[in-house]
Parts: sequence; C-alpha cells; structure tokens
Amino acid sequence: MSSHMTIISDVRWAELLDTRATQPEAIDRALAARTSRPMLAEDGATFIVAIDHPARGMVGISGQPFVMANRRDVLERTMVALADPGVDGVMATPDILDDLALLGALDRKVVFGSVNRGGLMGSVWELDDQLTGHTVESIVEQNLDGAKMLLRIDLADRRTRRTIESCAEWVTGLAAAHKMAMLEPLPYTTNSDGRALLDTDADALVKVVGVASGLGASSAYTWLKLPATDQIERVMAATSLPGLILGGAPGPHPESAFDDWRRAMAVPNVRGLVVGRALLYPPDGDVAAAVATAARIVHPSPSTKAISP
Repeated sequence: MSSHMTIISDVRWAELLDTRATQPEAIDRALAARTSRPMLAEDGATFIVAIDHPARGMVGISGQPFVMANRRDVLERTMVALADPGVDGVMATPDILDDLALLGALDRKVVFGSVNRGGLMGSVWELDDQLTGHTVESIVEQNLDGAKMLLRIDLADRRTRRTIESCAEWVTGLAAAHKMAMLEPLPYTTNSDGRALLDTDADALVKVVGVASGLGASSAYTWLKLPATDQIERVMAATSLPGLILGGAPGPHPESAFDDWRRAMAVPNVRGLVVGRALLYPPDGDVAAAVATAARIVHPSPSTKAISP
C-alpha cells in the first residue's frame, strides 16, 4: 500500500523546485520560523526518524538498489512519518532538512543535522569518515537541536584515528554551544577483499561504547546511538550516557525488529529510537502503519518512563 504518495502535490513540488532555484534565502527563513520543542516527550522518551543515507551513497535496500534515489518519494515517506504524533523529530543531512523546512514539515519537531557522510560506502577511504555536512556554527545559526556523528572504529585501520579526533572536536564544540551530540560508535573490521564490515561481536561494541563516552571536553550533551543487540543490557551498562536505538536496514520480518526495540526500551538509560529505512521502506509498503507501531514502542500508554529533569 502506497500511503505516502499523495503528500506532496505536483504544484507543491514545482513550488519547492522553483524556490530552490530563485529564492535560496527562503531556506534560512523557513528554518528560523520553525518552532522548537524539548528533546524528550512528557514520558521522558523520544522517537527520531533518520534519513541521512543518500549522502553516503546508500540509496538502496535489499532487492531495490535505487529505491532511495527519488528525492520526492524520500520526502513524502519522511513526511508521512513526521505526521505521526508519536514521532518527535528527524535527523538528516542539510539538503533534506532544507527541503523539509521549505515544506513546513519541521514545526514542533526536534531536528538533528548529520555531520560526517564522507566515508562513502565501499570507498577505499571509507573509515576516514570526513565531516561533510553541518558545522557547529550552522547547527547554532539554524537553531537545530544537535548533530549526529558516525564513529566507526577498526583497530587495524589507521584512518580510524582521524575520525575519532574529529568526533572528539565536534563533541567539545557542541557541548560548548549546549547542543546535543548524537554519537554512533560501531566496531568495524576489514575482510580479505579490503571491505569495511560491521563487527557484530558484543565485546567489541562494549569497548567502543567506552571510547565514545570519553570523547570531548564534556560529555554533558553526548547521547549514544546503538544497535539493539541481544546483549543490549550489557552494552548500555558500559556507560551512564543516554542511549538511542538505531533501526538498521529493512528486513523481511519487521516483527523481529519491533521485538528487539521493545526489549531495548526496557533498559534504564535507553531513551528512544532513531530509525530510518526500516520504517520508511517496510516490506508491505505501509509507512504509516510501521511508524505507528514503532511510536507505540517508544511512547506506550501508560508510560513506563519518568520525565527527565
């Protein structure tokens, strides 16, 4: 079911394209006019939609290698998700946030910029994950709520060092500006063909959580974005920082992912979900239904989370 297909009319799409070509200053005005809201909902949890994948060359899901290469479709699916009252915000690269601002989709939402998309998937420099998106200054000037950084750590790859240093500088800068740093630390390894691969070993994840927690001059505004592993309780016990659970790629059995998220949300310092493709491209095509299911996981009624101070 294509529940997302009527969100942006032909007229509205034409207006967006024309505005981008003739009134670039309208983007700054739209971002400035956005009304903000607290990071956490009243129940102390948050649900963020992630859509920063195309900027790293990730435009496909299993069996559909270019399904995310249609920008209008990406925006429509994202707007379906943001229309759910259980969705608290969005995390994206500047181009997508600019589009959403012009479309009026960011009002009363938490908004995070995505910073390092330079480690293009499959590239020879992949783990040298350069900072190609937002800057600390742009996060402040555009009144965004914070920024997300991907921190892939391969102990056998010298390029990891520069990514660690860059993320540490960003954590320090964001903390000084009182903006949240959403840090996604993941252990990586390299296969025999030289390709960077996620290391799924729980011991490795526990170690990089400790590394990420200690980055920067202050951890006051650092949150961690982590996978819902079968040892999520142990992983989150390695830090006192708030955690957000990532969604990963869509799978043929979304019920399994939902169950993993429910279990992760029971961990005391897990505060919500940051999910993109798994909800925007569900197997049955019903974006609204997938998002509604995830929203109920984050914001159950009655709430089991305390309001944060």
